[in-house]
Amino acid sequence: MATVNEIAAFTYLGLSNAVSPRRCRLVVPQNWLKLRSTRSCSRVLGGAGQNPSFVNPRRNGFRLFNSVELDRFVTSDDEENEMSDCFFEAIEELERMTREPSDVLEEMNERLSDRELQLVLVYFAQEGRDSWCALEVFEWLRKENRVDKETMELMVSIMCGWVQKLIGSKSEPGDVVDLLVDMDCVGLNPSFSMVEKVISLYWDAGEREGAVSFVKEVLRRQIGYTDGNADGRKAGPAGYLAWKMMEEGNYKDAVKLVIDIRDSGLKPELYSYLIAMTAVVKELNEFGKALRKLKGFATTGLIAEFDLENLRLIEEYQADLLAEGVQLSNWLIREGGPSLFGVVHERLLAMYVCAGRGIEAERHLWQMKLAGKEVSGDLHDIVLAICASQKELGPISRLLTRMEVSSSLQKKKTLTWLLRGYIKGGHLENAAETVIKMLDLGLYPDFLDRAAVLQRLRRRIQQSGSLETYLNLCKHLSDASLIGPCLVYLYIKKYRLWIIRTL
Repeated sequence: MATVNEIAAFTYLGLSNAVSPRRCRLVVPQNWLKLRSTRSCSRVLGGAGQNPSFVNPRRNGFRLFNSVELDRFVTSDDEENEMSDCFFEAIEELERMTREPSDVLEEMNERLSDRELQLVLVYFAQEGRDSWCALEVFEWLRKENRVDKETMELMVSIMCGWVQKLIGSKSEPGDVVDLLVDMDCVGLNPSFSMVEKVISLYWDAGEREGAVSFVKEVLRRQIGYTDGNADGRKAGPAGYLAWKMMEEGNYKDAVKLVIDIRDSGLKPELYSYLIAMTAVVKELNEFGKALRKLKGFATTGLIAEFDLENLRLIEEYQADLLAEGVQLSNWLIREGGPSLFGVVHERLLAMYVCAGRGIEAERHLWQMKLAGKEVSGDLHDIVLAICASQKELGPISRLLTRMEVSSSLQKKKTLTWLLRGYIKGGHLENAAETVIKMLDLGLYPDFLDRAAVLQRLRRRIQQSGSLETYLNLCKHLSDASLIGPCLVYLYIKKYRLWIIRTL
């Protein structure tokens, strides 16, 4: 059995993140790695512990890549898995580089097993050996239809190892793109997008700026990538990197990435605009949550109330986000055509809902319908509540038309959203009218909703008109047996007179 030093050239390839975006490790079967004998191995390597001497890579401008990390040795005691003499002859002949690799392999085709051909790839992919030869060997295997799933995974792992080395050594993104071009030239077509894999390798290595530069270089050179989207839209480098940023909560960075790429004269894929618009929605949503929390702190006295400058900055930030979303939508409509109108207006609707812009949200809701995009009843009700909080009577009237053909359960749900919108906006007279309308339809408002209206009206009872609204609401609630008999106290200060009325 060969010693460890003698089989160093045929070791296990320990590649992390080698095959797919999910982190995994390609294990080279142990039975590949049994050498024929100590003498045969010494013939190839020039003796244990020595580094073979090679002719420099010469053709087609291929460079010598440092390929992979050798993190452990693998041996086998299975005598049936020994390498044939033809295998070592092929290695020697390929190292001389006096003939084309395809000619050498063609001559020995019938004498080399699939396992031996795979091991030829392993040999030339190692540190200090000729990566050009490994690519040539794989290209010949593909042309001879001898690339099975296992061989494809092996070559993909080798390529990923080369990419990792380039990223780790801070090489220029152009060098990484050159490697992908070489990969494409030899017909290496993995089942996943290699461009996306490289972006993941940059990202996992913490090279954020490198990932951005790589994406721009891919777009500049128009490197092809696979269609990976279930809904038929073309995935691509800009969208994938924006999605990686969104995963970490960097929504603003994702938007900036796509806009900067477009402004720099490059053309990101259509899908990236949708990803960036989704990032705008998420940023507006998170911004809204933060504002509500701050307002709660201000109400309880933990922080000071917002001054005019703070309110101006809040409005300006929100307006800038909306403007970026509209810009992205314009590019998408211009380049994508009518087939994308529905999904574009869906994103715009979500943006204006998060920003609390009722009129704009209602407009895009109808635009979605015109484009044939299904709009859920819940979405109608949410837009209705926003419009109610701003007392936009025109949109409210239009949105309530669908209630005429709704079931009783859906009517109650829609009117409840309307009621809560009025309460949030402080439009208590309209809120009281909505409660009365629900009672007239035989729909009883939830306890917390009607109690909220009564309590807020009670606080404003001394304002003009509030007393009549309060008394009218109490009467309807009492008639519906939703409140018991109550006493209404009225004090006339001028005459020092209390009036008590039973209701």
